[in-house]
Amino acid sequence: MESEETEGRTLVQVISEKYSPENFPYCRGPGVGVVIRSSPQGSPVKDRLNLPRILVLDSCGITEAGDEEEVATFCAHVVELDLSHNQLKDWGEISKILSNIPNLDFLNLSMNPLRGSSLEPGAAEAFSGLRRLVLNNTHVTWDMVHTLTREILELEELFLCLNEYESVSVSSIPCPSLRLLHITDNQLQDWAEVRKLGLIYPGLVSLILANNSLSSIHEPEDSLLRLFPNLRSINLHNSGLCCWEDIEKLNFFPKLQEVRVMGIPLLQPYTDQERRYLMVAQLPHVTVLNGSVVTNGEREDAERFFIRYHLDCPEDELPQRYHTLVARYGRLAPLAEVDLRPLCHVQVEVRFGDQTEPLELRLDQTVADLKKHLRAMVQLPPKKIRVYYIDRQLGYALEPQEMKYGARALHSYSIRDGDEILVVPKTQ
Repeated sequence: MESEETEGRTLVQVISEKYSPENFPYCRGPGVGVVIRSSPQGSPVKDRLNLPRILVLDSCGITEAGDEEEVATFCAHVVELDLSHNQLKDWGEISKILSNIPNLDFLNLSMNPLRGSSLEPGAAEAFSGLRRLVLNNTHVTWDMVHTLTREILELEELFLCLNEYESVSVSSIPCPSLRLLHITDNQLQDWAEVRKLGLIYPGLVSLILANNSLSSIHEPEDSLLRLFPNLRSINLHNSGLCCWEDIEKLNFFPKLQEVRVMGIPLLQPYTDQERRYLMVAQLPHVTVLNGSVVTNGEREDAERFFIRYHLDCPEDELPQRYHTLVARYGRLAPLAEVDLRPLCHVQVEVRFGDQTEPLELRLDQTVADLKKHLRAMVQLPPKKIRVYYIDRQLGYALEPQEMKYGARALHSYSIRDGDEILVVPKTQ
């Protein structure tokens, strides 16, 4: 096994082993499987391999294509190919594989060591049928990316994560077909690099920039209107954005509807609800924020919150959005602060015969505690008295409520300031 890994393995070897009749003895439906011709030497070979149309060959130690005729025989019907976590170092070998898979739509080359490898433009034609291409953690150069995209005229999705990009190289030929660019976990810091993506991929609908160190959005408003004209979704999770002006600039992408922006320095001082409301109020056209739909009711609550949040700001520091919302809702008064915490103490009157005295009650006490406290006042032991609660706000419309149960907490009677406690001696 160690010698095989050192020497590498071919795609053909891996397919032959993984999908041999011994492992897959039965066909899975009409037309599934491929007939393998005899080798030129006439040595016996397996009669039939049952290959799926979605071929997953990750982590198999593949370094090269192998016999191209056999690749063509095995893979003529394959539409998706996962070659991630292999040892492919040469784009030429990858081109040999693809030139023999005419129907391939999706290719995953993640985690193959392709740093520094290049490909002649003519050989890149083998990639022309792809619609989705994954190059995560391959350290593929931008020149190689552009070589491929010039040939892949209908490429829709491109994944370039974990490639340590600090900058973006502009191609002289844009790729207008691309709809999704996933470029997370790189080292892009300057907006000038991000704007190049808009020039290279003018048709982008979704841009995933999470886990880059983007510090701000330095772009004039009129330029933003043209830069990403079709962008509907952007992900800026864990970027370095620290100014509300950067959030406001997202409004100038003309079709933007979904924003994901969590883990940024700007939002750290706020509570979860404040973050949500302030973001919703700043982004009036965004319908999905951080994966959650923004309802009409939530938007109105957020916009009213936004006005009240800025009531104490100096006039010259008020954001433009504040003035827009004031024009809609008016200058709202601060919400009244209502303390919903339960009362801890109340002032009541204790009546015993002709005697009446004020008393501060702790509502966390029990009825038994109250009777002990009354002992000094009425000169009777707790067992010798009955205690009644009178709600003074209802007058005497209700009969006094006897406080019978010693373990019951006083707050459960909803006693309020000014209410009355009536003490009556027990009769024999």
